[in-house]
Amino acid sequence: MCGRFAITLPDAAMARAFQAQPANDLPPVPRFNICPTQPVATVVSRDGARHLGPMRWGFLPHWYKTETDGPLLINARAETIANKPAFADAARTRRCLIPATGFYEWTKGADGARLPWYIRPAQGDLLAFAGIWQVWEQGDRRLVTCAIVTCAANSQMAKLHHRMPVILSQADWPLWLGEAGHGAATLMRAAPDDTLEAHRVSPAVNSNRAEGAELIEPLDAER
Repeated sequence: MCGRFAITLPDAAMARAFQAQPANDLPPVPRFNICPTQPVATVVSRDGARHLGPMRWGFLPHWYKTETDGPLLINARAETIANKPAFADAARTRRCLIPATGFYEWTKGADGARLPWYIRPAQGDLLAFAGIWQVWEQGDRRLVTCAIVTCAANSQMAKLHHRMPVILSQADWPLWLGEAGHGAATLMRAAPDDTLEAHRVSPAVNSNRAEGAELIEPLDAER
């Protein structure tokens, strides 16, 4: 799964990387501990152009009467996304990219303690998660919401967790965004083992209120 991530690139750098027009209300960066229900930057393709704008991380199906009317849907499993009523239509027609510079996973220590790891690109400074999105409206309340698509982990990531985000290479962005015809389902697979690298980080990130560049720094083995 993917339950926390970071984005440290400035808006202009993200816009250049995705060749997208940035909105004026993007969430502030850098952000080192993005949590569910917070706004995240996303890329969509609309009217012949790409747009970089904010969405709420936590997909809200149209039948939810309130934001807490059902489970918090931050991830969508690639294996079942096409058949789940909450996700099926979005998987066909409303796909997005979610920029990240890294994400977190946890393992368990011998004493049961949660041990956080930061996973980042092995090359470069940007990841593009496959996402889906949905506009949710109830009365005068309107939210644009999204979820990260996940798949079975590759052999490298499986040492930390059995699931991982679907990470798309730049060459695959047009197909996922619907700019290059049909066949996006073929992209919902684990990235090659050499795509990512991981290191232990401070348990400070276990708090969803924690923030700051120190959260992604390698843990000092003596601490």
